[in-house]
Amino acid sequence: MTENRGSSVQKKYKVGVEAALEVMGGKWKPLIIYHLMTGRKRSSELRRLIPDITQKMLTTQLRGLEKDEIVARKIYKEIPPKVEYELTAYGWGLKPALDHLCYWGEEHLERVHGDKSKVLEEF
Repeated sequence: MTENRGSSVQKKYKVGVEAALEVMGGKWKPLIIYHLMTGRKRSSELRRLIPDITQKMLTTQLRGLEKDEIVARKIYKEIPPKVEYELTAYGWGLKPALDHLCYWGEEHLERVHGDKSKVLEEF
């Protein structure tokens, strides 16, 4: 996972949220995980769902999530090659946390804007 494998120095954490944010923190990883909760996706599908992410950033974030065993990559042996990403059983453990963040975010939008539909797109 995120600890320093092969290194004699092991990182120390003050609270568990530090470890969680190290794995799924940032702008893109939670969005990638969220969209994979609806099912297996190809890279191009994720790009459509997250239009502001560059292909390079998407690839980097997917590799990190794969390294941390949150996401699994499935390669189909066909021409042209087909690659899909899906959450692992371990990655599904993040669903309750992301669900709560979504609910909180929607309540926040209601509080700030009065009507979340003014600023929240449906997809």
